[in-house]
Amino acid sequence: MRVLLIEDEGLAAERLRELILKYDPGIEIVAQLDSVADTVQWLASNPPPDLAFFDIHLADGLSFEIFERSELRCPVIFTTAYDAYALKAFKVNGIDYLLKPIDAAELAGAFHRYEQLRVNFSSPALPEINALQKAMQQLVAPGYKSRFVVKNGPFLHAVPVEEIAYFYHENKIVWLKKSDHKKHAIDYTLEQIEEMLDPKRFFRLNRKYIAAFPAIREVVVFSGSRLKVTLIDPVDKEAILISRERVELFRRWLDQ
Repeated sequence: MRVLLIEDEGLAAERLRELILKYDPGIEIVAQLDSVADTVQWLASNPPPDLAFFDIHLADGLSFEIFERSELRCPVIFTTAYDAYALKAFKVNGIDYLLKPIDAAELAGAFHRYEQLRVNFSSPALPEINALQKAMQQLVAPGYKSRFVVKNGPFLHAVPVEEIAYFYHENKIVWLKKSDHKKHAIDYTLEQIEEMLDPKRFFRLNRKYIAAFPAIREVVVFSGSRLKVTLIDPVDKEAILISRERVELFRRWLDQ
C-alpha cells in the first residue's frame, strides 16, 4: 500500500508514521509534505497514492484547498485537533476523521474501513465512498449559519450574517464586527466560524480575519505577488496581507 502523509507538525508527522508502520510494516510512505502548495505540486508530478492522511491545518492554509487546486483520486483519512470540520471532510474524499492525539486503535479502525472499501477505489466514481459521504452528511445538519447570538449586557440578541462585516481575533478573544460599527465577543474560534459560514460570502483572509465580501473596501498588489486588503471600518491600522499561497483562491473568490 502506498500512503501519502500531509502534516505540518514534525512530531505529529513522526508519530503518525510510526503508528502506520506499526500497524503494517509493509506500507510504503511515498511522501511526507507540510503545505498545500507542496502537496498540489507533488500530486501534479506523481501517480496517486492508494491512501492519504491529511492534517486539516497546514502551514499555508486548510488542506481542503488541495481539492480545489488538484484532482485527487484516492481516499483520504483526515487528522486534526479540531472537530469542527467533519461535515466538510466527508464532502470530499474523506473516509474517516481522526482527532489528535491519534490513538492506535482508532487508526487501525480507519485502515479497516479503507480495506472494506478498497475494492471500489479503482473506479472513477468511487461509489462506496460517495455513499458514505451522503450518509455522513445526513447525520449533520446541512446548510450554513444564518445568524449568531451575541450578548449585550443582560440581553441576548441574534445578528443575521447579512449584518456582519467581519470576524477577527484580538487578545485571545474572537470578535464579531457589524456593518453598523458595533462589535461583540463570541464564543467560537475562527476555525469553527470558518466552517459555519457560506464561503461565497465570507473568506478567511489570514489567521486573524474572516471578512464578508461587502466589507472589502480595497485590494492592492503588495510586495510582488501578495495582496493587501483594506476593510470598511477597520479595527486598527494593521495591514491585512493575503499570503502568496492564498492569492489565487482570493482572486477566484472575488470573481464569483
